[in-house]
Amino acid sequence: MVKDAETAYKTAEFLLQIKAIELSPKEPFQWSSGWRSPIYCDNRKALSFPIIRTFLRERIAAAIEGAYTRPDAIAAVATGAIALGALVAEQMNLPLVYVRPEPKKHGMKNQVEGHLEPGQKVVVFEDLVSTGGSSLKAVKALRAEGAEVLGMMALFTYGFQEAAHRFEEAKCSLLTLSDYEHLIVQAARTGAIKEQDADLLSQWRESPENWGQTPSHS
Repeated sequence: MVKDAETAYKTAEFLLQIKAIELSPKEPFQWSSGWRSPIYCDNRKALSFPIIRTFLRERIAAAIEGAYTRPDAIAAVATGAIALGALVAEQMNLPLVYVRPEPKKHGMKNQVEGHLEPGQKVVVFEDLVSTGGSSLKAVKALRAEGAEVLGMMALFTYGFQEAAHRFEEAKCSLLTLSDYEHLIVQAARTGAIKEQDADLLSQWRESPENWGQTPSHS
């Protein structure tokens, strides 16, 4: 859920400007899942632009402070969210931990890296939420360590219904700086897409697993 529309539009503008998000409704991208998609997102590019990463760091920290009880730590999801999560933790003067997709196979076999005491309150930070599966694995791992997860903060989400259902089932709130709806509006405003492209982009989110399998999207 986006709480600040102005920030959502500005975030979308920045991500499009640096090509952290690319839109190609006529020549879709192929995801590893096999889905054909008119959007490709690599938010890590924002780290290479000091003005933009500072904007994101400050706005993410403000969003967390405005939505949640002040946490004891920020928990970043590996690996995409670690760098920006560290900047947010620094902005808020909080400890940082990060969560691996799976426990290590050697050593201490940790899944949660860093110092975290049972009972401590954490906000999980993710750079991108798609279907929600990998993001919520981090929530599960933190809860297994005894942490109290206040919720998740993400830079961007596609806004799939599947993700909404998963977060609801996991009893974990999701707050995002920007999302697919604000992105499409901003892209149209700036001329990054045409009106007919906006229709194709909207259709994709309604049924992403089937989109692109008809002649009209080939």
